[in-house]
Amino acid sequence: MTKFLLAVHVLAAIITIGPVTVAASMFPPAVRRALAAPGDHTHLATVRTLHRICRVYAVIAVAVPVFGLATANSLHVLGSAWLISSIALTVLAAAVLGARILPRQGSALAALDGPAEALEPTAVRRIAGQLGMFTGAFNLLWATVTVLMIIRPGSTTGA
Repeated sequence: MTKFLLAVHVLAAIITIGPVTVAASMFPPAVRRALAAPGDHTHLATVRTLHRICRVYAVIAVAVPVFGLATANSLHVLGSAWLISSIALTVLAAAVLGARILPRQGSALAALDGPAEALEPTAVRRIAGQLGMFTGAFNLLWATVTVLMIIRPGSTTGA
């Protein structure tokens, strides 16, 4: 059962967190391109799609910690420092995504999608810059969690 839980945990991480990190990273440049060509609906469609990917996959990504905790329980490592650190970093990454990235993406999209005369390019550029910073932090948190999961203290693989 442990191998099954671990396989689902790893697959869920790859299938859900990967697209969010990529789409969130692509969002700020897509916003800048949409600002540069206000009449081009292709850029706006790209921004909408990237935001939707982030929203939908963020919800589905709940499977990652659920199966991760089930795997940790079956391995009897719930009290391990590396796991507690990983859980804390995962919670922090989720908070950055939910409280900083997704709302700002929504604000940028609303500004781009609104009437052209109401568009404030400076404000949207500022939001894009903030998104770049928060997305970088989000990606760094997930990279750290990944390293902790692969090179964990007391690993039975001997690696």
